[in-house]
Amino acid sequence: MKQEISERGKKVLGAVVDLYIQTAEPVGSRTVWKRYNLKFSPATIRNIMADLEDMGLLFQPHTSAGRMPTELGFRFYIDTLLERQPLGSEKRKKIRQHLVRSNYNLEKVLKESSRILSNYSRQAGIVLTPRFSTVILKYIKFIKLKNNVILTILIDSTGTVYHKMITFNMDISQNDLNRFAAYLNESFVDQSLADVKRKLEKEMERHKAEFDQIWTSIFQFSQEALRIDKEKDVYIEGTVNILNCPEFSDVEVMKSLLKAFEEKSIIVSLLDKTMNERGLRIFIGSEIEEQGLKGCSIIASPYTWRDVVVGTLGVIGPIRMDYSSVIPLVEYTAEVVSDILTKTV
Repeated sequence: MKQEISERGKKVLGAVVDLYIQTAEPVGSRTVWKRYNLKFSPATIRNIMADLEDMGLLFQPHTSAGRMPTELGFRFYIDTLLERQPLGSEKRKKIRQHLVRSNYNLEKVLKESSRILSNYSRQAGIVLTPRFSTVILKYIKFIKLKNNVILTILIDSTGTVYHKMITFNMDISQNDLNRFAAYLNESFVDQSLADVKRKLEKEMERHKAEFDQIWTSIFQFSQEALRIDKEKDVYIEGTVNILNCPEFSDVEVMKSLLKAFEEKSIIVSLLDKTMNERGLRIFIGSEIEEQGLKGCSIIASPYTWRDVVVGTLGVIGPIRMDYSSVIPLVEYTAEVVSDILTKTV
């Protein structure tokens, strides 16, 4: 920001954002003065608000109204002024109990996480399922069917079972398939499929001359077998919570919002942006770059398996979300999901 904000300016901006989050209404100088017991007059507050408007942090919807925060105002508030409310011990206990009750079944844990995020934030809870490349191998088996069709059965660290039928261009015996499955299970258990594929490729290059045609073919087959077709999915809970917000009462705005939620690929794409980063990410309004969600904010955090990022979870709500309470909720839920995933192995 080009112009430095004074301490008085920060206090007034913080008060305006807090009041706007609570009421969704433009905030006047006298309201700020009364509610926050500031040591300067309403006239001074009004002048400060005008300065903040000049800086692009507040705007006035019409002449006689109070002022509302802009996206830039919200961004400054979140990055500089926000005081987080600690997540109470009782709430933390309930979240952990609800998730552990899912019996360490990955699908149940993730679905329950989206429900918890929605219930406690009163917004929409979102959870992006793990990329298949990050799935951790626990067991793999190949079964030869007729006409050179091979059934791949893969079990991951959460107990989820994946199946894939592959038609291969040469005949491989069941005995050779058993030997290769035993090699994979002995050498690569508890490693991600991306790592397994990468190491197999290196092994193939390093010992190419030593392999006979059968084993060369099996190595080639493995690349296809480990590329199991599984689209990333996203669990969304509590869309109705957002639709009840006054910002989205306009029918056209509501339609755009619903369309964005229905086209899950949009949410998947947004959450994907947090996969390569550690820690919490917050996207505000136009930062989301999706027309249907322009009035929204997303608070998202990755969850991990043994310190490897495998998915993302978070909350979508209006830009005037209660960041001070939602941020700790998202961070703690991601922490619990990470703990559960690690304990499943």
